[in-house]
Order: sequence, then C-alpha cells, then structure tokens
Amino acid sequence: SAPEPPRPRCCYLIRAAGSSSAFMPLVRLFAQKTLQKAIPLKSLQAKLCGIWGVNKKTTKLIVTRVDDWTGEEFAEDVYVSIRAKATPERTRDVVLESCRAVQAAFKDEGLIANVRLETYVGDSYFHVPPPSS
Repeated sequence: SAPEPPRPRCCYLIRAAGSSSAFMPLVRLFAQKTLQKAIPLKSLQAKLCGIWGVNKKTTKLIVTRVDDWTGEEFAEDVYVSIRAKATPERTRDVVLESCRAVQAAFKDEGLIANVRLETYVGDSYFHVPPPSS
C-alpha cells in the first residue's frame, strides 16, 4: 500500500496515557486587554508540551486580546479554547484530566484559566499552510 501523506504540523491531537499519538491540540488563549498580569507564553508552552507529550517545535500558542467578554461569574484571567481530534482513546475522563492539567499549568503562572475543549471529526478538518520559503 502507498505510504500515508505527511500530517500537517497543525493537526494536533491529545496524547492519551499509554498512547503512541504525540500531537498537541490547537490552543487559543483569550485575555482582556486590561489584564495586567503577564501571560508567559514560553513557560506555558513548555508546560503544555509536557501535558501533551510533544516537542515545542511542533506547537504554537495563540493569544487574542479582547476589549470585553460576557459571563463574569468565573472571574478568569484567561479563557483557554482547545480543539482536538476525537479519537477512541480520548475518553471523557482523559479529556477532563488533560483540561485540569492545563488549568493547573496556568495557575502555576499566577493565572486563573477557564478551560474548554471541543473535539472534532478528523475528516471534517482542513488546513492550507503557507508555502515553504
């Protein structure tokens, strides 16, 4: 059979305990423009790579600063939105454990994180990276 085409670097998956998958999900961070606390991306990236078991060269954290948001009941500093491919080993317990670990990584940096994770079906995912230079 023909070899599998290379996986785009942005197609990240959560690595379940004991799994051979080692891809990080897409992680987007939202913070209000008025947040005075630092968001140490390099430190957070290292911690999240440890959670997902991946290399820093294959990951990217994206921060979006916003003017305001609704839902003040949580008083979070950062809203963490994660998208990950749905896989059989990605059980509810595995996903929730990973979300708690992400929340703890932010707490270690002095940030209160509201973490959400959404899974998607792999066949419904598309990506066009910029051409290599």
